[in-house]
Amino acid sequence: MNKAELIQSVADKTGFTKKDAEVAVNKTIQSIEEALVRGDKVQLIGFGTFETRQRKARLGRNPRKPDEIINIDAAKAPVFKAGKALKDAVNK
Repeated sequence: MNKAELIQSVADKTGFTKKDAEVAVNKTIQSIEEALVRGDKVQLIGFGTFETRQRKARLGRNPRKPDEIINIDAAKAPVFKAGKALKDAVNK
């Protein structure tokens, strides 16, 4: 499912117009993104948790030149951990 299909699904299930559903989906995604940028965790009980984790700097190999060792900088990475209810629903 892509974003357009998600918007259509939200519109169908809520009775919103497609335009209102698009605003709702975009604002939800924007709110999650802003919380992660601030370093906050977003917990949706039963669905899952969005958070950021710090990755350490490390050495790696250039896939185009396997003999070349490169430095990979430290970075924050967004992570999603599925909740129990979501895992159970997927594994039915």
